[in-house]
Amino acid sequence: MKELRERTGAGMMDSKKALQENGGDMEAAVDWLRTKGLAAAAKKAGRTAAEGLVGVAVEGTRGAAVEVNSETDFVAKNDQFQDFVAKVTEIALNTDGDVEALKAADYPGGTTVNDKLTDNIATIGENQSLRRVAHVAVSKGAIVSYVHNAAAPNLGKIGVLVALESDAGADVLEPLGKQLAMHIAAAAPLALTGDDLDADTIERERAIAQEKAAESGKPDNIIEKMVEGAIAKYRKENALMSQLFVMDNKTKIEDVVAAAAKDAGSAIVLKDYVRFQLGEGIAKKEENFADEVAAAVAG
Repeated sequence: MKELRERTGAGMMDSKKALQENGGDMEAAVDWLRTKGLAAAAKKAGRTAAEGLVGVAVEGTRGAAVEVNSETDFVAKNDQFQDFVAKVTEIALNTDGDVEALKAADYPGGTTVNDKLTDNIATIGENQSLRRVAHVAVSKGAIVSYVHNAAAPNLGKIGVLVALESDAGADVLEPLGKQLAMHIAAAAPLALTGDDLDADTIERERAIAQEKAAESGKPDNIIEKMVEGAIAKYRKENALMSQLFVMDNKTKIEDVVAAAAKDAGSAIVLKDYVRFQLGEGIAKKEENFADEVAAAVAG
């Protein structure tokens, strides 16, 4: 039974029952547990998973970020869950940033990432999901990572990757990248530059600005200028390169990078970045605590 538990991660009673149901046949017991696990996972699939962890990993000039969700913060503190997220993030270094490709990738122990996730749902007892993955790389330079509210090394609530392309050494790029990553974690830019901002988002902001300006009762030509001014401000405040550095609140990020390049005597290009914040955009189901207890008792 010990061997079965080690191979599957199943609990003692489940392992005992699996062996009893299959006449002590180890392989049949493994298959039986996996089948039961799939059924359990299917039952839990409808539950909202908005907690969990963001993981980051860096290897040379490549970096990856992954978000894996769970139903409760309690599971995010579980060693099994943390080990899974850490391993999946390392695996993501060799993928192209596609979730389905990552799910299909090999996982240590002769299974796939998705199969291991399914097993975790069965053994931990909560719905979990591999929500998203991102991959960044440079031809030369450095990928610098930062985790905010870390629960374990390279695992936390906010994960950031900064891609700096340059001939400058690590003594220059690492501290610069760390400062930029901390800024990104705090300022939450929506894109690298103003031109990179999502077109639909800009149109929504334009509609809001138009409605506000119209309430002023001013002539159409003035309203048009007000709208364009509002959009210019929105682009400036939400594009990383034009944001004001949180360390001094007066220097643009593009100027921070330019100053570092000048001091290093080597060009530095902030090529890309990734910012994953746990659960952003997930609609959480609000429940009354008393109702939760009543539901648990009824169950």
